[in-house]
Amino acid sequence: MANLQAQIDSLVAGLHGPRSGQTTAAPAEVAGQALLVDLLILRGQVLGRIADYERAAELAEQLVRAAPDDDASWLARARTQATFHRFAEALADLDAARRRGSDQATLDAERAAILQAVAYYAEALVLRRTAAKRRPDFTTLSALAVLQAERGKVAQAEHLFIEARRRYRGVSPFPVAELDFRRGLMWLGERNLPAARAWFDAAVGRVPAYAPAMGHLAEVDAALGARDAAIDSLRPLALSSDDPEYAAGLAGVLSDAGHPHEAEQWRISAAARYDELVLRHPEAFVDHAADFWLTVGGDRPKGLQLVSRNHAHRATRALALPHRVIPTDSWPAASWLADPDT
Repeated sequence: MANLQAQIDSLVAGLHGPRSGQTTAAPAEVAGQALLVDLLILRGQVLGRIADYERAAELAEQLVRAAPDDDASWLARARTQATFHRFAEALADLDAARRRGSDQATLDAERAAILQAVAYYAEALVLRRTAAKRRPDFTTLSALAVLQAERGKVAQAEHLFIEARRRYRGVSPFPVAELDFRRGLMWLGERNLPAARAWFDAAVGRVPAYAPAMGHLAEVDAALGARDAAIDSLRPLALSSDDPEYAAGLAGVLSDAGHPHEAEQWRISAAARYDELVLRHPEAFVDHAADFWLTVGGDRPKGLQLVSRNHAHRATRALALPHRVIPTDSWPAASWLADPDT
């Protein structure tokens, strides 16, 4: 985490606008700012900091204005758009990056992530399998493992998780911790709490500050009856993160553990933050806010109103996505496409 912070600080220190007489950013400046966007997104994911996502989005917007002819600018903005679930806008930015010469494999990976997020699993599977066949490394196999896990193909996903981990050649703990975390999510979805806990614990062991893994570890502990352990994990997260998910989770566990006064304090904090985020980033937070109000928040009418709003948004979002998001000539003729599992 110290190394990540040092990288971010160094890139922030180097930020500056176009020099006198210069109308666009130089390629090296674009590359540095695009890297800063990626690192801020990474830190936001690890620490549960929405402010990092927002800063990344601001920088990406500036980058597109400063270097509209550089594909890296559009890729950076596509990633921030996807982070806030503005998927149609993200796909449009990927198209802009393609027109400016962006690498097809990179575009396919970004496109697959968006398709996966909106549950276009068949289309995403084509891209993920093509990438894994072309270059079966940690990155492509991990992505395919996560997709198969989300599709409920647990046996296939387990095999891919194992194979991806075997092929890791890096030194950073972040990719492996995320792989462990995703494996934990798969087992949580299968209601295998001991297996889920083991993988969340492994992720936290690799990156102790990994907020999503800590949050889900607390969720499993609470479900297994270890409420004190869950509270001990959630309380520092609720204090350090600006994502209300942790405050809401802490309120729920505190209430179940017989601490109504402190639970109410965290409930109020989460409610205010959800209201703020629904206004600023509705695509990303309406569904989370709806779940909060229907449970810990204790306002069923408000929750149902947000559920209706989310359903309407999803319908609009589906209409906004292109009907053919993958060019026909990118579909491989490999025999596995006839597999009924696809």
